[in-house]
Amino acid sequence: MARPTTAARRYAEAVFELARRDGTEDAWAVALEASAEALGSEAALRLVENPAIPFDDRRRAVAAVIGAGQIGDLIDDALHRRRGLGATIEVVRQAATGPVAAQLDNLAGLLLQRRRIALLPAIAVEYERLLDRSRGIAAATVSSAARLDDADEAAVRRRVERMTGATVRLVSVVDPSLIGGLTLQVGDRLLDASVRGRLERLRSQLVAGSRGTTRAG
Repeated sequence: MARPTTAARRYAEAVFELARRDGTEDAWAVALEASAEALGSEAALRLVENPAIPFDDRRRAVAAVIGAGQIGDLIDDALHRRRGLGATIEVVRQAATGPVAAQLDNLAGLLLQRRRIALLPAIAVEYERLLDRSRGIAAATVSSAARLDDADEAAVRRRVERMTGATVRLVSVVDPSLIGGLTLQVGDRLLDASVRGRLERLRSQLVAGSRGTTRAG
């Protein structure tokens, strides 16, 4: 059996070709992101992967969890986190909750039949990479203790664009544990300007200094 990452990439490539054919690339991106979030809990996966439950029942459960009527709010959240969509937000939403929703249901049924429904989040990630690559876009994630306003997001995006020399797809994440400030992930590079990060660095310095003092003594 193919490794999970390899298998997820193959499904994502098939979906991407379908999306390009139909001109629904952005709709698929938000629909996959929303459905992966909806099915992401361990409880949901235990239910739909339980072989003791008849397949038809599990199939209906998956359809109910990721149905357009159920994940509409998650799709709206995914749309809110995006900038620079290839189409207007309303067009993308209509496609994501219409024709793409039906195609996504077919994909989920296939994954369930092949006992690979847990791959859905990885497929969403791989699909996003394909979409970004096709558009020459650099992906970045900014995490902050409170939601950034539009002006702050724009400032962060401009900074990343200067760093990368590319158009940037910026995703904003709220992480209260950061206390204040923010972190910025661009590819494998992490810029940590959070209060938590500064406190952790200070703690490390204090621990290192304490060890040095002990050895000297």
